[in-house]
Amino acid sequence: MGMARSTFYDEPIRAADDTAIVAAMAVICDEFEHYGWRRVRAALRQQGMVVNHKKVRRLMREHDFQPRMRRRFTTTTDSDHDQPIFPNLAKTMALDGPDQLWVADITYVTIVGGFAYAAVILDAWSRRVVGHAISRSIDARLTLAALSVAIEKRQPPPGCVHHSDRGSQYAAKIYRDYLAQHGINGSMGRRGNPYDNAKAESFMKTLKVEGVYPMAFETFAEVVEHLQNSLTTSTTLEGYT
Repeated sequence: MGMARSTFYDEPIRAADDTAIVAAMAVICDEFEHYGWRRVRAALRQQGMVVNHKKVRRLMREHDFQPRMRRRFTTTTDSDHDQPIFPNLAKTMALDGPDQLWVADITYVTIVGGFAYAAVILDAWSRRVVGHAISRSIDARLTLAALSVAIEKRQPPPGCVHHSDRGSQYAAKIYRDYLAQHGINGSMGRRGNPYDNAKAESFMKTLKVEGVYPMAFETFAEVVEHLQNSLTTSTTLEGYT
């Protein structure tokens, strides 16, 4: 025909195929509003449409076929404890490089029968993840695991400030002792004031909107597989490598 094969199979045919796929997805998502991309892909397969999972996720995002789920909520911050509270050292810091201020937070992911929890530590200057951990339990072991990863990975200089909310997971003696052991100064925001830890709160919101809500996770293993990759390779925010 006098044209390259890549030209012959270019946009017009792919667009037509996508139109049929999108139409089928619209019917599926209308009937099963709670379906995430995995179930949508399985339903397409039952109709004889074998579609790559990346395409399913892209089309669901582009056409707003996101699962409509009644979300359960759980509390991640328990500030009603009698452990010592660190002063807020972060509010007066002017950052000009990495590993001067770390900010930490915890979030949860709803799964069938319960929750999975993720603890994340960011470098406040670069906004990159320096440590994270995922667990079925929300206690000091979770936050300590994330801190251990951050310290091993970054080897922060003495005087690095670790800022968090007043949650019991960060105020626990084992956590405070680990900070002191590695020359890291603890810092905490005011009770019930998310603005004191705005960088961590903002990152967690982005993580949930972009990496959690569209997925409709069912099992703990799915959460670990997806979030481990997302948090390890996160390039959502600018910074150093």
